[in-house]
Amino acid sequence: MTETRAKKNNRLTLYIILALLAGILLGFYLNSTYVKDENTQIMKAELQISSLKSQLQNITDTNSIAYHQAASQKFILSNFKNETMIARDKKLEWFALLADIFLRLIKMIIAPLVFTTLVVGVAKLGDMKSVGRIGGKTLLWFVASSFLSLFLGMVLVNYFQPGLAMHLPMPDAVNADIAKNALTLRDFMYHVFPTSVFDAMAKNEILQVVVFSLFFGVATAAIGKPGEIVIKALDAIAHVILKMTGYVMKFAPFAVFGAMVVVIAKQGPSILQTYSIFIGEFYIGLLILFLILLFACYLVIKKRVFTLMKHIKEPAILAFSTNSSEAAFPKLLLELERFGCENRIVSFVLPLGYSFNLAGTMMYVTYATIFIAQCYGMHLDFGTQLSMLMVLMLTSKGVAGVPRAALVVIAGTLTTFKIPEAGLALLLGIDPLLDMGRAAMNVVGNSIATAVVSKWEKSLDD
Repeated sequence: MTETRAKKNNRLTLYIILALLAGILLGFYLNSTYVKDENTQIMKAELQISSLKSQLQNITDTNSIAYHQAASQKFILSNFKNETMIARDKKLEWFALLADIFLRLIKMIIAPLVFTTLVVGVAKLGDMKSVGRIGGKTLLWFVASSFLSLFLGMVLVNYFQPGLAMHLPMPDAVNADIAKNALTLRDFMYHVFPTSVFDAMAKNEILQVVVFSLFFGVATAAIGKPGEIVIKALDAIAHVILKMTGYVMKFAPFAVFGAMVVVIAKQGPSILQTYSIFIGEFYIGLLILFLILLFACYLVIKKRVFTLMKHIKEPAILAFSTNSSEAAFPKLLLELERFGCENRIVSFVLPLGYSFNLAGTMMYVTYATIFIAQCYGMHLDFGTQLSMLMVLMLTSKGVAGVPRAALVVIAGTLTTFKIPEAGLALLLGIDPLLDMGRAAMNVVGNSIATAVVSKWEKSLDD
């Protein structure tokens, strides 16, 4: 039975890797043929818009005919660029649909899976003392890991200084909707405490689902024997959802293929060339973070850390390929139990990790925020950067489940520290490529946290 399951897992991993490579190859082909005209028109429009922006900046009299002509041409070109992008997206929509359907199916599963597994996990702990003990150990690791990720991002961006080498024209202002969604303290609190658990599930507000699940789990354990019926029912529902996950995961290779085709066909090799410095150095940073977390895990669980990496290989590849650590959650839950972590620990730590321990995302928000400051030639002293770390430590905890969460956090931090918000536009084009590494690192970080807490609780099956 175990050998059959392992063979199926290996086949799925192989299919995902093959789909990834096939998507990249087809994406390059479509970029140079099928959507070549649209890409060329978009590029020409961007160059002309950039030239007109420079002209507008040099014209001091805003009431002059020359100024109005340049502004009118810029407006026409912007509309033409948007229409061309829509036409290009329409050509590629069938490939995008593959990834969209898969992610919708995964999101359909996430909230009920988090609720059932976390309630069962908390209830099985037995009492508030156990919840407090395990929760304390979990949060201790999360805080240490979060600070490490944020601090490493700060150190690396100051060492590499990628912003000084970009030399990109800066936009007039940020028109992206994402900047308008910068989190305030009130927004953060709203992301934590739900008004309705059904509304939270419908909107995939995972942190709110976690809060409700903790209350529900503790209350279920507190009522004693009558609560056992609820625990058994939710445990059975969790297993049903995990079975559903197995069916959904069979669609993963198609989703990976579609996602890669769209990204490469739209951006082409130019996106890698233009931002090669930033992308390359960021991925070096992720590698360093991975090695540090791996070493920390080795200190706790010794040589079993290498077995752990084998078990989480497939969820990490899936997260990388789909740009979503959420997509890997159901599979990761299964693999950690197969590795030897007790169900009650996995069901408690992993859902919390998806809200509090996004290691890759946290390193990125520090790296990207200071990078934007460098692009503008702004010098941030050490004290200011440490303050930024504390702000990011807080705001990064309230955006689990928010679309493009890292950009939301960065937008809020730019506003707080008076860094021009227009710099956010520099990240919009390459964010999907960076999100791949962030998502995979989030999976690794949460897996290590679960294994470490299991070992501390003497619940790691050898």
